[in-house]
Amino acid sequence: MKKIFCNIFGHHYSISKKVTSHIKEYKCIHCQKQVTTDVSGNLSILTPELQDINRTLEHIYQKRHHAAQQVA
Repeated sequence: MKKIFCNIFGHHYSISKKVTSHIKEYKCIHCQKQVTTDVSGNLSILTPELQDINRTLEHIYQKRHHAAQQVA
């Protein structure tokens, strides 16, 4: 039933994870479909490869952001 809702009205995504200030992961509140922003800012299906890339980006972003706060 929830997939029918998304087929008719479209997905209703909410942010499930902020990877960096520019890259986020989203999840449909109805059918649980997961997507993420890609290099050009479009939504792409969240594959295991993209999840791994997002984890690496998040680690680098947090490390750099934490180092910048230590200097300031």
